[in-house]
Amino acid sequence: MQASGRLLVACLCAEWCGSCRDYRATFAALTAQFGAEADFAWIDIEDESDALGDPDIENFPTLLLVDDAGLRFLGAVTPHAATAERLVRNALAGDLPVIDDAQAALGERARALVRGGTGG
Repeated sequence: MQASGRLLVACLCAEWCGSCRDYRATFAALTAQFGAEADFAWIDIEDESDALGDPDIENFPTLLLVDDAGLRFLGAVTPHAATAERLVRNALAGDLPVIDDAQAALGERARALVRGGTGG
């Protein structure tokens, strides 16, 4: 469950996706590294499609970073741990601007899902 005010780092994935399965170890390492500072959730977008508002995710894995200010990042990531690590560090430091576009609501839906305890 997500603590209010903390950064949420969610991996939006699909069970059938081999790249997502391969990325799980990288995501677990990020969780271990930044778990004291941020909340992490592994969300299968097919299982949680209704709660997420049927997101239009075409590339996997996709990282979503959101905090109380709003959506900070939403995009497919490479399998390199350093890329995701840099994104998380920049979000925690406040160096990623809030994204205000059509996908911004997805961040709040993901936070609500995780607060409800069903993601992960």
